[in-house]
Amino acid sequence: MEHPMQRMNPKIAELWREASTTTESDSWNAATKMMERFANLIILECITAVMDGTKEGDHYAMRIEQYFDKSQGGILHFGVE
Repeated sequence: MEHPMQRMNPKIAELWREASTTTESDSWNAATKMMERFANLIILECITAVMDGTKEGDHYAMRIEQYFDKSQGGILHFGVE
């Protein structure tokens, strides 16, 4: 039987593995933290994909950032490495 990760887009699977390495236990809080990190990594990947140093690309990156994160410093500073 094929594992679900084998059907995943390779980049999404990579981000899932990265997010899941921070899970310390099987508790609801740990799972929620991991899912939040996974979502943040996807958003950061989208921002990175459009941020290309051009006025238009950077404008769209900023709009994505503002849509998902209203906090001071923005999504690029929420601790995802």
